[in-house]
Amino acid sequence: MAALFDVYLVTPERELWSGKASIVIARGTEGEVGIMAGHEPMLIELAIGPLFIQTEGERLAAAVDGGFLHCITTDGQTRVDVLAGHAELEREINLDKARRQKEDAERRIADLENGAARADLAKALTRLNLGP
Repeated sequence: MAALFDVYLVTPERELWSGKASIVIARGTEGEVGIMAGHEPMLIELAIGPLFIQTEGERLAAAVDGGFLHCITTDGQTRVDVLAGHAELEREINLDKARRQKEDAERRIADLENGAARADLAKALTRLNLGP
């Protein structure tokens, strides 16, 4: 088993999850990153997309709507903080709501309301792809 490290997934409203993990996989604005114990310090801007956390007993998934991921290793101890603008754990995702958001965003894109509609579509597709 890979070494475990501390992970905190938080939004301005609440702490969604904290605990020990063996790997965190996140989508940054410049590509995906995987973090394991001992990772070099880093700070990345998160894109809209999935976040995966592998614990000793399960693989958690969350839909993250941007934010930042900070990793630090000090004295052999690694800590990852995911500071998301908004996030939902896979088990919290309302698929009916995500479908409605997807349809609304697609309509707005077709009506040339591009910028915000494309972001809303990416958020809805992330939730639908992670949905239970």
